[in-house]
Amino acid sequence: MKLDALAKPLDRAYGPRFFVVATVPTAAVSLFLLVLIWAGAPDAVRFSRAWETAAKLGIGEVVLLVLATALAGTISMPLQLPLLRLLEGYWPTRPRWFARWAVRPVARVGIAFQKRRRGLVNVTAPAGRPERQEAWVRLAWQRSRYPDQDYLLRPTAFGNALAAAERRAGRQYGLDAVVVWPRLEPLLAEPVRAAVADRRMWLDASARLSATSLLVTPAALVLLWQSEWWRLLCLAPVLVAWLAYSAAVQAAVAYGECVAAAFDLHRFDLLIALHLPLPADRDAEYAQNRTLSTLLRQPVGRARQMRYEHPTVPLAWPGGPPPPGGSTP
Repeated sequence: MKLDALAKPLDRAYGPRFFVVATVPTAAVSLFLLVLIWAGAPDAVRFSRAWETAAKLGIGEVVLLVLATALAGTISMPLQLPLLRLLEGYWPTRPRWFARWAVRPVARVGIAFQKRRRGLVNVTAPAGRPERQEAWVRLAWQRSRYPDQDYLLRPTAFGNALAAAERRAGRQYGLDAVVVWPRLEPLLAEPVRAAVADRRMWLDASARLSATSLLVTPAALVLLWQSEWWRLLCLAPVLVAWLAYSAAVQAAVAYGECVAAAFDLHRFDLLIALHLPLPADRDAEYAQNRTLSTLLRQPVGRARQMRYEHPTVPLAWPGGPPPPGGSTP
């Protein structure tokens, strides 16, 4: 076995995505805490002392810090999806007493706030031209950041941006993005797949930086508790968390737009890969895709009007063969 064959899985695991999503946020908060400790915290803080300590670090100590950061990023990487779910507003329901007295009241307040911020979804255009343009601009803003149905609202802006993306992508074609996307993503052409992966990477990175910055705030407060005015430095990770969360919301909107474009460009490739006939018009496409979405969502049922078309030659991947392991979800 060649060594370069062994190195390929490591290159995929520790590639640009790992560096941006896991390493950078972990290194940022770790460096912040280390600087406080090197400056003398929890005793009196002198940042000249931190500079002197950093200047005296040897090669071995620097390598050890880098390895510790990489290890922390590796261990926390599987927690990325649960972290996103928390930021979306899918909060714990156990234990029941905690969900009843803490989680649900906070969720209701958050949903009410998000609903008020969204405003009424008005699809009727005013009579005047300037008013009509303004109404369409606001409607586009609402649809890119909020789902159009109240029961889909989440208590966080990040969750609503992703819910709007799930609701919008493929909907005009009768496709349910939640169940169709895992089947469509491997069929994407390389430029589209790269664009989707890039936007997902920055979404994950912003969300991770927001969460880690917020989690490090109590530790910074403990270290700076006896440092008088230096306690204000505890606001630095809070500010970073807020800025990163705002960036995560914008990244979620951009990710949703890219996923919607992927449905626009490759929805017929999905039908070909599933050996389904191509529809003749929009009405036939909508009806067929509704049936397909129902089948994928509820596989125990019996799909109606599902006729297969098997090609005489093997099918090729529309965007070339997918990379081993697939692209980033």
